[in-house]
Amino acid sequence: MNKRHACASALALACIATTLPAAAQTSDWTGGYVGLHLGRVDKPKDGNDRFLFDTNLDGTYTDTVRTAAGADAFSPGSCNGVANGATPGDGCRGNSGGADWGVRAGYDWQAGAWVFGVTGEYAMNDARDAVTSFSTTPAFYTMLRKVDGMYAVRARAGYTFGTGGDNLVYATAGGARARIENTYLTSNGVNTFTNNGNHTASGHQYGIGYERRLGERFTVGLEYLATRLDDGDYRVRAAGPAPATNPFILQNAAGTDFRRSDSDLDLDSLRLTMNYRF
Repeated sequence: MNKRHACASALALACIATTLPAAAQTSDWTGGYVGLHLGRVDKPKDGNDRFLFDTNLDGTYTDTVRTAAGADAFSPGSCNGVANGATPGDGCRGNSGGADWGVRAGYDWQAGAWVFGVTGEYAMNDARDAVTSFSTTPAFYTMLRKVDGMYAVRARAGYTFGTGGDNLVYATAGGARARIENTYLTSNGVNTFTNNGNHTASGHQYGIGYERRLGERFTVGLEYLATRLDDGDYRVRAAGPAPATNPFILQNAAGTDFRRSDSDLDLDSLRLTMNYRF
């Protein structure tokens, strides 16, 4: 998602909102609220993500998996996405975005035209993030991850404007923790593969938003939110049974560990928010 477009959308909505009829009384944003959001998350962008290898199992992922002849066993390269076949020529299905939805609750304090608050949130989304590398065998190796639920707590600070102070623009930032669901796929039928499964990842969020009061109890708004999760824990081990000349067990009979080079999972969301205030 283009961040400039997200910001422009929020500002455009704020301009439109100022033309709407305002409530007769001066709005007071102090108090609690519960609500939900519905929107879309953009597809993750990983740049030149690839696999890093630890062939001697010393915990350092700086090794090259080599054939018995000394050639780089993964010289065909990598792609962002899920492989369509065993060779790069078969192509990859790219990463995908999708729906973003969740529930939230929070509390605001108003001081003059300024509003300060805290929000707690539980969210789900349909984004898929994969990386594939190809070996000279030929074979493909794919790691696919998605967020299986994310909790976040954010502070926010904003400014009210318009007749009655019914409009609020704000900035928000805080921490997030998510459960990451991992899937491993390969066309290699010679080696055995084990992994450490699903896990949790922590990170941060920041964004901007706009809210418009509709009467005393309800607000609607638009929010852009960027999330970065530190997701560097997933590992796969390739081991035997296989001939001693197999690239994955050539350096260490116990096998080779590998992980993604990009340990960050970045998500950009644009959401419609709806709150009930009390």
